[in-house]
Amino acid sequence: MSEPTSKFKKYKKRSQAAEVWRRFRRNKAAILGLIIFSCILLVSIFADVLVDYETKVKEQNFMNRMAPPSWEHPFGTDEFGRDILGRVVHGSRLSLAVGLGSVVISLLIGGALGAIAGFYGGRLDNLIMRMVDIFMAIPSTIMAITIMAALGASTFNLMLAIGISFIPTYARIMRSSVIGLRNTEFVEAAKAIGAKNSTIILTEILPNCLAPILVQVTMSFAFGVLNVSTLSFIGLGISPPTPEWGNMLSTAREYLRDAPHMCFFPGMAIVLTILSLNLLGDGLRDALDPKLKQ
Repeated sequence: MSEPTSKFKKYKKRSQAAEVWRRFRRNKAAILGLIIFSCILLVSIFADVLVDYETKVKEQNFMNRMAPPSWEHPFGTDEFGRDILGRVVHGSRLSLAVGLGSVVISLLIGGALGAIAGFYGGRLDNLIMRMVDIFMAIPSTIMAITIMAALGASTFNLMLAIGISFIPTYARIMRSSVIGLRNTEFVEAAKAIGAKNSTIILTEILPNCLAPILVQVTMSFAFGVLNVSTLSFIGLGISPPTPEWGNMLSTAREYLRDAPHMCFFPGMAIVLTILSLNLLGDGLRDALDPKLKQ
């Protein structure tokens, strides 16, 4: 490839990225979602710096149990006198980590299956998609509960259970995108020069499937966080005393009438995370949609 052609491609990619960012930043709701999620992500990354785990999360003080919000404890304390703010901050790590891990698992497996089915077609496509249809017939939450009940409660099993439930979605999105690209001129040109099928899929087709996949990642991340909290709430996810938003809600429901703050703050953490990811996903969808290009 000549140097001018290489420079032109790099400039074209930069200009496309700039145009996507221009459309994205015009969406005030998407920017709000980006700001909120960035704050939550930074809090989870620097949780140890912001709140000491030993003194604020683990240390119990029965003389100060179920205390309302105050200057010393901005979110109040729980039934063991532990600081709820510290537990919400450290609980964000597990909720986000498991949500992200489940997305990675489903993207790798579902994306690979969808790309193979869409590129090769025929009987292989039919076989893969019938298997996907079977999985799609089972509600994702029910599937995750079944897998967790079979494998047992652990962080990796939780990622795996939620990730498997999202595989059909990624498989169908990837297959649809690949089918729309497999007969394009640049794919035919790659075939003409003798490129391997695996090389064509990885270097020619997948980069052009990023837009719908990126939008789905944000949506799946939101559902992943929700499913983590749901499974922990019913006792199949992260178990106490490890702080996690879902199990915090589960233990706090017994004290809802006497100490509503115990439910309010973990619940708001879940709501803000899911809301921000949904706003971010909607903004990315609008920014990446070529039909909206002006």
